[in-house]
Amino acid sequence: MRIKVCGMKYTENISDIARLQPDYLGFIFYEKSSRYFNGTIPELPGVKKVGVFVNATVEEIIKKVEKHSLDLVQLHGEESPEFCEELKSQLLKVDRDKNLEIPAYAGILKVFSIKDHFNFEELKPYESVCDYFLFDTKGKLPGGNGFTFNWEVLKDYPSTKPYFLSGGIGLDEVDNVTKFLRRQESQYCHAIDVNSKFEIEPGLKDLEKLTKFKQMINKFDTIK
Repeated sequence: MRIKVCGMKYTENISDIARLQPDYLGFIFYEKSSRYFNGTIPELPGVKKVGVFVNATVEEIIKKVEKHSLDLVQLHGEESPEFCEELKSQLLKVDRDKNLEIPAYAGILKVFSIKDHFNFEELKPYESVCDYFLFDTKGKLPGGNGFTFNWEVLKDYPSTKPYFLSGGIGLDEVDNVTKFLRRQESQYCHAIDVNSKFEIEPGLKDLEKLTKFKQMINKFDTIK
């Protein structure tokens, strides 16, 4: 199972966590966040870079994609399907303008917040304009709230679109994560997204805890 570590902030810590080879590292480009990233991303061989945005403009997102060579754009606000369509068009244009033989298209990851219920009809307009969905816990802030939502809701997931599972996942939830990954509704779960439960402080990740988490998830992958 793929792992995404979100809310990276400090250069040395980024390099340390990257050596664990998570599949994705997330960088939050939202100034109101305590994990706001305003630096330079170091080289991350083998790790995909995800830029997290909250109600940013298409122009703002494109600038960050070009500056940091982002692999995925995570939309964590109230972005409409029309906005996603326009963003996708502009991201593809970036590739064309660079005359790339192999497109480096930054895929779009749209976030939906859940607590105990969710109307999956909301996903339909996004199916053709997003590459992934992410399900997070509904809270006061967009992400990093430290609480899990009721994963039973995903039994009604109607799509074949790959999704990221997020929201308050830490070492204490590993048993629940592995149980979930054995269930039918996890078949389109693309990655597990972790953040606040692995922090020493906002944006500073605990290498020891993440190492243990990755080992536990890898162990499940080998025995399932």
